[in-house]
Amino acid sequence: MDRREFLKVTGLAGAGAVLAACSTPATPVPAPPPSPAPSTSSVPSGPPDWATLRSRLTGRLVLPGEESFTYQGFNPVWNGRTPAAVARCASAEDVRACVEVARLRAPIAARAGGHSYAGYSSPENGLQVDLSRLAGVEVLPGNQVRVGGGATLGEVSRVLAASGRCLPVGTCPTVGVAGLTLGGGIGILARKHGLTCDHLVSAQVVTADGRLVTASAQQEPDLFWALRGGGGGNFGIVTELVFATVPASAVTVFTLHYGAGAVADLLGSWQGWLAQAPGELWSNVVVRGGAQPTCRVNGCFVGPAGGLTSLLNDLPAPASRFVQAQSYPQATQYFAGTGIEHESFVASSRIVREPIADPAKAVDLMAGQSTESYLIFDGLGGAVAGIAPDATAFPHRSALACAQIYFKTPPEGATETARAMGQVRDGLGALVGATGYVNYIDPQLPNWAEAYYGTNLARLREVAAKYDPDRVFAFAQAVPR
Repeated sequence: MDRREFLKVTGLAGAGAVLAACSTPATPVPAPPPSPAPSTSSVPSGPPDWATLRSRLTGRLVLPGEESFTYQGFNPVWNGRTPAAVARCASAEDVRACVEVARLRAPIAARAGGHSYAGYSSPENGLQVDLSRLAGVEVLPGNQVRVGGGATLGEVSRVLAASGRCLPVGTCPTVGVAGLTLGGGIGILARKHGLTCDHLVSAQVVTADGRLVTASAQQEPDLFWALRGGGGGNFGIVTELVFATVPASAVTVFTLHYGAGAVADLLGSWQGWLAQAPGELWSNVVVRGGAQPTCRVNGCFVGPAGGLTSLLNDLPAPASRFVQAQSYPQATQYFAGTGIEHESFVASSRIVREPIADPAKAVDLMAGQSTESYLIFDGLGGAVAGIAPDATAFPHRSALACAQIYFKTPPEGATETARAMGQVRDGLGALVGATGYVNYIDPQLPNWAEAYYGTNLARLREVAAKYDPDRVFAFAQAVPR
């Protein structure tokens, strides 16, 4: 789930469980390979004209050394990544000015929530386009909502709650809605209502040539397709989104605890149980590292507790069990836990396309790991699988689950922790296949483009070449041209 991964109920409240952004530790995590040079034959020379950009903004341009120049994201591991300038944009026209002045002269990256797992929202020596002032949320007729490109999940949820509606998203309140949507958007209503990107009606995008276009099923359909799962930062800067919402139904939340020695049996049972469960049920399994790994099963059921009881009885008996009926806003708070402003971690992912034949091998990967390391299986299926893999850019429609490998670490120990995390990632890949979820982007994931996009990669390359042929929005893991 795109989120703080059940911080409160999974024991991750102090681990911030999952979202990153902008920096480099004293002992740096190995960097991805450099981005290829732009394809244009007439690349302008020299840095951007910051004075010109400052004169064009209705917002504010901040340079290093000036008051309020900040670039840190959620994850302090990447705090060493320092942009040359931060544009605090107040309008889509400000974003257009940023692109027109800086294109091909400096890297350009947008930032909303600041949760990029690899810190890509802080381009080294480039221009950070800060969208946090574009955070308006407006409920529209026809059960739709208009969301600014800098709005966060918490802001959207608060506005929609007053109207009895919701948008299927993750639960970490500070995650940017735009970034979540662009990668797909897994959340606690995914099996009932699908991914966040499945609810996108249209998006306003500043393209690499400085145009402001609207992408929808009718306008710029190729771009609209790519924006739904093709990953953030690839095709332009999204300044506004319109979504279709769903009723904020009452739900029943649950947490089951399992001790050492019971994890493999539980994981094996959970896989078959989830595959047969109705779409109203969403669940995950959080395996915690240690000499003997332990785990929790968390989830929610769209409906009363009575409808959930018989389903939970089909799982192995837990050491402890919590079940409670809640409103949807209460449930999102339950899963989010207490607010955490920053959390240092390294993370990656694998897609579990079908049940793991020997669950004990997956659990063994966490044996001997830090007790602040987690292997998190978030359930898919249901409504996620009801859409064809090529209908949107998100390719993992038929998968059973998305597995996140999350290791908490102090910034100065990130290199060593990344090595341990990578061993678990690669070991799990040997069991489930070489696929991954782009919203948990990993600079060291082998064959990352194929892993994230699968059979949709060829079309994504075509869209990237069409809308950004000169790689204005290039970064180390941008969709290859």
